[in-house]
Amino acid sequence: MVDGAIKIMKNGFTLVELLVVMAIIGVLVALGASNFRTAQMRGRDTQRKSDLKQISHSLELYYADYGHYPATNLVTAGSEFTDGKTTYFKSVPDDPSINQNYVYRLVPSAPTQKYQLFAKLENSQDQDLVTGLTQSCGAGATCNFAITSANTNASE
Repeated sequence: MVDGAIKIMKNGFTLVELLVVMAIIGVLVALGASNFRTAQMRGRDTQRKSDLKQISHSLELYYADYGHYPATNLVTAGSEFTDGKTTYFKSVPDDPSINQNYVYRLVPSAPTQKYQLFAKLENSQDQDLVTGLTQSCGAGATCNFAITSANTNASE
């Protein structure tokens, strides 16, 4: 009977073995979570770029109709971008992060003839980052991505 009890104990796992397996699982979960967060961050950045390109396209359509870009109060996140006759954007998109905003501004040196769109990308390794910008994108975040009219640049 004593031999049978000893045999059962030999077939189980020791506390050290269980701890090693749990540590390995913990490392794998941590690596997976990190990759998941990076994928989410890149997904939001892709959404930002897409949103700004769509807004830019609607601004160019407006310019083709009127020969100037619209006042900044016409292009507001969540609202319809329209001139009363034509709807250029049913609902202007907003940044996917709660504390950040897209910024549309007319260039002061040529208002109505030049525009800039700004956003804050999360991925600091993104190839489209623009350095040296001073435009705020909300919650103390400085914008680092821009799309502009063809006759200007992001730092003007």
